[in-house]
Amino acid sequence: MSAQIQALLNADITAELKNIAHKVLTLQRITQEEGLYLYENAELGFLGTLANFVRENRHGNKVFFNRNFHIEPTNVCIYSCKFCSYVRKINQPGAWEYSLEEILDKVKAYDGQAVTEVHIVGGVHPKRDLHYYGTMLAQIKKLRPDLHIKAFTAVELEFMIKKSKYTLAEGLRKLKEYGLDSIPGGGAEIFHPDIRSNICDEKSSTNMWLEIHETAHNEGIPSNATMLYGHIETYEHRIDHLERLRQLQDRTGGFNTFIPLKYRSANNTMTELGEVSAIEDLRNYAVSRIFLDNFAHLKAYWVGVGKQIAQLSLAYGVDDIDGTIDDSTKIYSMAGAEDTNPHMSTETLVQLIKQVGRVAVERDTVYNTVKIYE
Repeated sequence: MSAQIQALLNADITAELKNIAHKVLTLQRITQEEGLYLYENAELGFLGTLANFVRENRHGNKVFFNRNFHIEPTNVCIYSCKFCSYVRKINQPGAWEYSLEEILDKVKAYDGQAVTEVHIVGGVHPKRDLHYYGTMLAQIKKLRPDLHIKAFTAVELEFMIKKSKYTLAEGLRKLKEYGLDSIPGGGAEIFHPDIRSNICDEKSSTNMWLEIHETAHNEGIPSNATMLYGHIETYEHRIDHLERLRQLQDRTGGFNTFIPLKYRSANNTMTELGEVSAIEDLRNYAVSRIFLDNFAHLKAYWVGVGKQIAQLSLAYGVDDIDGTIDDSTKIYSMAGAEDTNPHMSTETLVQLIKQVGRVAVERDTVYNTVKIYE
């Protein structure tokens, strides 16, 4: 037993915290009530020690990243979520709608480069259906057969599948035939209806988000999961969200990773809320790692929280910091994130990981090892 764990068990803490620590250290599942108790009562050092135990029990000293880039085909969207700084309407200043040729040019820009993943998300465009985007996937695959395509949030998928008059299973199967390899976790926001109805009442329901991901898993399409935190939700709402994800993962095992996404407050209708502190970011990572015992990976999306907090998070349960990005996403920069031109070279990512005594592991999208940087 490490000195940190021994010190934790000997600390002057409540009986409830000692019981939770015992369960975590003996690899038992904690309850929703215990998860909430951690959020409300545990000190950050306690949470970090437990979360680090969980991540090192799974992954030792490894920290994962990949070589990726993003394509955002359009920011035109039929929805107007309160937290969104990204959305525009057709012909509104700041709107973009890339053609298929322009999208393919973005892929061609990486000819000869060792990228392994393209991440494609955007607005829910009223005129674009499954076959439009399917054609895009097929043409990308023709250019780069080796490139893993992770594309379309559940919100985008619901619209394009419905517009094309498929069932969910049929639509996902068709997209897989076109070239879809996995789907990201966006659009989850907060599942609890009290919050969802307030911040994004127009978009896909909680049940629809969960159904789309479950159907994808059943069709052999893995996915990620997210939670947008740090706005009007409470700890109870966060734990409710995590519990719904944990239950779905119990059924399918299809989630690759969980990604807490920090609410950034610039240029949207919830600006007056401000943003939560870095301490709250770390608390949220730690509780997520402890609670989601059936998720293999926990990711800090460095574009959202910044490089420094992503680095700190590696001591609070996080084992993945996403990828190189290459200044190819505007979603967070338009919301006020510190990296207005998000990019990290492989060398910078590796150095960031090594600076905190971890071992950098380049992975592909589904966590096969590409290279270990000793």
